[in-house]
Amino acid sequence: MIIFGTKGYLYQLAMVTLVCGRCGHPAAHAVRKRVTKFTLFFVPLFPVSTSYRTQCAFCGAEQKITAEEAERLAAPRDGARGVAPHLR
Repeated sequence: MIIFGTKGYLYQLAMVTLVCGRCGHPAAHAVRKRVTKFTLFFVPLFPVSTSYRTQCAFCGAEQKITAEEAERLAAPRDGARGVAPHLR
């Protein structure tokens, strides 16, 4: 008997201040990476899919973003760490 399946992993990359597209408040947003891995006998072997999202701490709304946007948001900035460029 072979046991296989998938398992999801959630990584928080950064907390940034952005204006929420849903509620309109400037609030903290978690930048998160979700990786789904193929498992064999409960051992994760390789990633099947990867997605990136931001989640508003004020209203809980999630928005899908690209890997490039997630990398840009998670990168440390000079003097304004974790603040989006349009809010400086």
